[in-house]
Amino acid sequence: MTHGLIRTLSGCQPERRRSDVFNSWTSSLLLRRRRRGKGRRVVRIGCVLAMLILVPLPVVATNIQWEPLTDGLAASVWTPGSSCPAVPDLLAIEVDPDRARFSVHYYADEKLAQPISIDQWQRLTGHPVLFNAGLFRENFSYLGLLYKDGRALGSRRHGTWQGLFVAEPVQEGLRKARVLDLFVESFDEERPPYREAAQSLMLLDRRRTIRVRRSGKEAYQTIVAETEEGRIVIMKSREVTSLYDLAQCLRDAAPWVRQAMAMDGGSSSDVLVSESLWRDDRRTAGHVSWKALFGGKVSVHIPLPAVIGVSPR
Repeated sequence: MTHGLIRTLSGCQPERRRSDVFNSWTSSLLLRRRRRGKGRRVVRIGCVLAMLILVPLPVVATNIQWEPLTDGLAASVWTPGSSCPAVPDLLAIEVDPDRARFSVHYYADEKLAQPISIDQWQRLTGHPVLFNAGLFRENFSYLGLLYKDGRALGSRRHGTWQGLFVAEPVQEGLRKARVLDLFVESFDEERPPYREAAQSLMLLDRRRTIRVRRSGKEAYQTIVAETEEGRIVIMKSREVTSLYDLAQCLRDAAPWVRQAMAMDGGSSSDVLVSESLWRDDRRTAGHVSWKALFGGKVSVHIPLPAVIGVSPR
């Protein structure tokens, strides 16, 4: 008896046993399936690559390099760059409300005969950081809600301006400073939950919705933003720009901004950081010192009826 051989019509050619034939058939079937599966994977990868090519990628966020000033305060010159072609460099001051406090000042409440410039405000109040508050009328009365130490200093609530910067809560459990959106959040004027408050225009809300219209108007701008981490960032444009372009820039290139509001703009747009806070004097791309920029030595200061000061706690 021959083992493992079966005669065929063509002669004495060896042939595998049935078990070997079955194993060969199953191996061939598995190989074909693997090839088909590999082909499907190639098709899937091709589809994903096509989607990545066809679908526009989100704008890459531009980070800010902060220069520490003192406890709870840092500064930077933010260049949004190609992400925001219509927006110039911005002076930026980051405040940690848990380590620094805000204080509203209004010229009439300070028993001043007329408004004074921001550098005069600094000498009067002693705050190392100051920025301009909201808008005001020709007689220098503040437009909208304005509170200091829980006392109302402004006029009635403005009907269409939905931004309200608030600080120094009366009750525990609230954040030390916020940007409130009055369209969806409440503020009790009779029993204000915060001691300091200033009303102005809402710029960008937490849904990433731009809250100002395209107008074509350009001016120097002061922005107050609340970050996802609960910090407050004050920004001032180095050149003129529109509020809409600024809002669009914050929406597309600053995902760390939770919501933002606009203070008064134009010649009233102003920020000031005391030279005593600087540990190092950095330079911009144009070789201008940060100390000079934030100290107001390269700009003109006009009298401001209301300012907001920042000091370490």
